[in-house]
Amino acid sequence: MDIDPVRGDITTQDVDAVVNAANQALAGGGVDGAIHRAAGRRELQEACQQLGGCATGDAKATPGFGLTARWIIHAVGPRWRGGGKGEAELLASCYRRSLEVADELGAKSVAFPAISTGIYGYPPEEAARIAVDTIRSTPTQVELVRLVAFDEATYRRYVDLLG
Repeated sequence: MDIDPVRGDITTQDVDAVVNAANQALAGGGVDGAIHRAAGRRELQEACQQLGGCATGDAKATPGFGLTARWIIHAVGPRWRGGGKGEAELLASCYRRSLEVADELGAKSVAFPAISTGIYGYPPEEAARIAVDTIRSTPTQVELVRLVAFDEATYRRYVDLLG
């Protein structure tokens, strides 16, 4: 599997599936809000409502609607609570479950945002390490994983980790 760091907008990635950093209700701001706007808010909201929410550490899929990507995989990352509340395992689970869902869909290329590093407050350095380590160690049929960084600092972290 190729793991490519890129700096850019996850909603414009030409991949089979994009991962949405969602909340448990599958509706919110940040990456989630941007994906809803780009995909078509009403259609995506209706599809998310049919999923009945999603637990922290899990992932569920909807169609991509107006995105270039065929599917959106909604992954619910943990809120940072100091590191002693199972946050690392829950974050790793987001990446593992997203790849498992991608395999179920037949997706060969997936773009991930930096899950939980925004309003959920996960330390960016640790989150990037968990993302890279988990993606590398998860058996999958996905051939290309794109780590999409919204800012230069996140992009540099990915580049350094992927060496």
